[in-house]
Parts: sequence; C-alpha cells; structure tokens
Amino acid sequence: MDFRLTDDQLMIQTAAREFATREIAPSAQRFDESGEFPTANIRKAGELGFMAVEVPEAYGGSGLDPISFCVMLEEIAAADAAHSTIISVNNSLYCNAIVQFGNEAQKQQFVRPIASGAEVGCYGLTEPQSGSDAGNMRTRAVRTANGTHYTVNGKKSWITSGPVARYMLLFATVDPAKGPKGVTAFVVDAREAGYLRGKTEPKLGIRASATCEIEFADYLVPAANRLGAEGQGFQIAMTVLDAGRIGIASQSIGIARAAYGASLHYVRERKAFGSAIGTFQMIQAKIADMKCRIDAARLLTLRAAWNKADCARRGGRNTTEASVAKLFASETAMFCAHQAVQIHGGLGYSKEMPIERYFRDAKITEIYEGTSEIQRLVIARQETGLR
Repeated sequence: MDFRLTDDQLMIQTAAREFATREIAPSAQRFDESGEFPTANIRKAGELGFMAVEVPEAYGGSGLDPISFCVMLEEIAAADAAHSTIISVNNSLYCNAIVQFGNEAQKQQFVRPIASGAEVGCYGLTEPQSGSDAGNMRTRAVRTANGTHYTVNGKKSWITSGPVARYMLLFATVDPAKGPKGVTAFVVDAREAGYLRGKTEPKLGIRASATCEIEFADYLVPAANRLGAEGQGFQIAMTVLDAGRIGIASQSIGIARAAYGASLHYVRERKAFGSAIGTFQMIQAKIADMKCRIDAARLLTLRAAWNKADCARRGGRNTTEASVAKLFASETAMFCAHQAVQIHGGLGYSKEMPIERYFRDAKITEIYEGTSEIQRLVIARQETGLR
C-alpha cells in the first residue's frame, strides 16, 4: 500500500502550513483572549481555496479529494484550533451537504459565495433539548397554504459560526409525529426577517470560533430552498456528520501535534537534576505514547478519508470508519494536551505559553459532532447489528 501523498495533496498541505505559520499562529493567542471572530484570516483562507476543498471548481471550490481536506485542516489546527473549526464546518457540514444533496440552482446560489470565503456557512442541527438525540427535534417547518414557502419556528443551539454566518443548513421537522422521518433540510438566509441571533457563547476553548443560539420566529423559507425531499433531512444530517467527523479527527491531530511539538522542544531544553528532562524514563514514556497515538490517529483518519472517496464512487456510508477516526483522534488530542501540560509543569498551566490553550481546545473535540460516548455507540451498533 502506497502511503505517499499525491502532488495535489502535498501542494495544499504545504500551502496550508505556510498560511498557518504566517497568518494564523502569530494571532492565535490574541483571538483566543478576545474571542473575536478572525474575519480577515477566514477570507484569506477562502482565497487560498481552504474553505471549500472538496467542492467542484464549477461551484467555486478547489475540486480536491477528502485526503487533501484532512492534510489541510491538520496544518490549520496545529496553528489554532478555532480557525480549523470554522473551516471544518464550512467544508464538511455546510458545503458538503449542498454539493451532495442540492440541485444545480442551490449549488450555484448557496455554495459559491461560501467557497470564496466572502461569506460563511453554518449547520443547524442541535437544539437546547436535543444534541445527540437529533430525532427529538422541535423546530417546526409548516408549509404555507399556497405551497411556495415554509414557516419556521424554533431554536437551534451551539451553532458554530452562528453569529457571523450568512447561510445556515437548517434541519426542522415538518411532521413531529413521524420522528426522524419528519425531519427536513433547508438552506436559510440569515439576513431575512425572523432569523434571530442570540448572544455569543463564552466558551472554554476554540474561543475565536463564534458560537450562539439561533431562534426562528415565523421565518419564511422558500420551498425552493428545501434540500432533498420532505423527510429526507435526518438521512442528510447523519450522512453529513460522517464527513464532519473526519474533519474533527483531522483537527484533533493538529491539536495533538502542536502539543507534542512543544513538548519535544521543552524536554530537550529543560534541565533538572543536571540533565535534560528528556533523558528521564517517565518523560520518555510520555513522548513515546504521544507519538504512537498521533501516528495511529492520523492513519485512522486518512483511512476514513480514503474510504469516503471510495464510498462516493461506489455508494454506501462511511459511518464506522469516520466514527473510529473521530473517537480515537479526539481522545488522542486530549491525551497529548494533558501530557503536554504535565511535562511543562507550572509553565503548562500558565497563559504565557500556548500549552493551556491546546488543553482547553482539545476538550471540545470529544464533545461536538457526536460525543465519545455516541461514537462508541455508533461503532458498536455498526459492528453488532444490534440497537
């Protein structure tokens, strides 16, 4: 098996690394402290093709493969997780859904401006009472008497990029009695009446990735903006989450890599008891464990990305591979960030260094786009066939 990256994959990896080093890393601490959305950096990311890596060129994207997306996102996340969150949602949850399930008019209208970085997209699935239980959805879409629109009422919570996004991929039920089979997907414009943004959430980590609650109050969405058929929304949401989990796995590897790289530098330089601490066996064990987990997480993630492309050609779902990658990579990010804090001691706990930011940022990877507990449930159900 040939594990080497293609020329296109190497090209976007190098471009992302240079952009992350030049533009993102120097400003990461400032954005983390202020919680300000990094508008200028995101627009530059769009200009470089990072906001729509897998979107065909016909709709303004880079037209590359899932592995290209993974290697790009890892580089961004190694510089700052918050930037990678914005870019991941834009690619894997918003653009991916419309390219896969939208019609030609929807792709031209709702993907092109997002692909360029001029606007940002978001994904509206979670509600105050339904996170992992996505079938328990209360946001309601009722078709108007003339059939041209749907009236939407309800709340969505924890919406990544919600405070700034121009368009949302919204999931609402057209028939609550049908449960998941009543869920329907729409693309909605945040500039229309009845789209109400709540306060930006004061988060532990990924603070520059703005998050808020969105309320819909008699919001009218054209029937032409419905993605797929009525009742197809739950299938769309779950299929898209398979792709999103690969993005979070890539982000997790970037965070873990940053924590590992800082630790490697520190154990070579820091002296204790007359020797570099990297000569101590307990420190060496931490370094070895971090290295093994990062390599394993990357291979699992690249396998999931490769399988996603294969499923696109042959049909089928990428559920198990995506969940395995997301579960292992997110727990690797948390493990490596924790070990990095321990290795750095008091300095790891200080805001004078980025180690504590890696620790705060890593935690969310075990929660969003399906908690670790949900990933284990998904994997076990896929393996046993039992529910």
